[in-house]
Amino acid sequence: MRRVRPNAECKISPMIQFDIMRLGCYSDICMRATYSNIYLHIIFHIKNIATPIDENDLPEVFRYIGGVIRSNSGTAYIVGGRPDHIHILTSLPHTISLSDFVRAIKANSSRWIKGLNPQYKNFSWQAGYGVFSVSESNKGIVTSYILNQKEHHKKVSAYDEFILFLEKNGLMRTDTDTRQ
Repeated sequence: MRRVRPNAECKISPMIQFDIMRLGCYSDICMRATYSNIYLHIIFHIKNIATPIDENDLPEVFRYIGGVIRSNSGTAYIVGGRPDHIHILTSLPHTISLSDFVRAIKANSSRWIKGLNPQYKNFSWQAGYGVFSVSESNKGIVTSYILNQKEHHKKVSAYDEFILFLEKNGLMRTDTDTRQ
């Protein structure tokens, strides 16, 4: 194997060039470190519409979900939503699969919400979720969208919103009713 030394013609970022020099990589490509940049917009809904999250509890729920994301090595750029559903803009850590990441968020937050107030004793999230990739250039647009959920849902229901996300992202519904 030959030692790679970045030069003026190297088309990789200065930070990665620094890692290559510091780690002393041998081969044509240095992969001793893991680099990932995966942004996700995650959406999930409450299971029982008779048990929505109280509007006053939402900020606390959003903060808790952000903490779950951080404890799983992710970055919570924004967590928002309405009493019946949650939107998250996050990064996917390279140390966990997508399904395990979402399961951790939903299981931990559901358990925590049940302990928040006796009215939530039967609280749970629906089994499914939507996850959509977000480019670096669209992070701001998705952030604004999540911040404006209250206004947005004066015009569009959570169900219709989710169907629009599926259609916009070229996903076909596999069941007859996504509300299950």
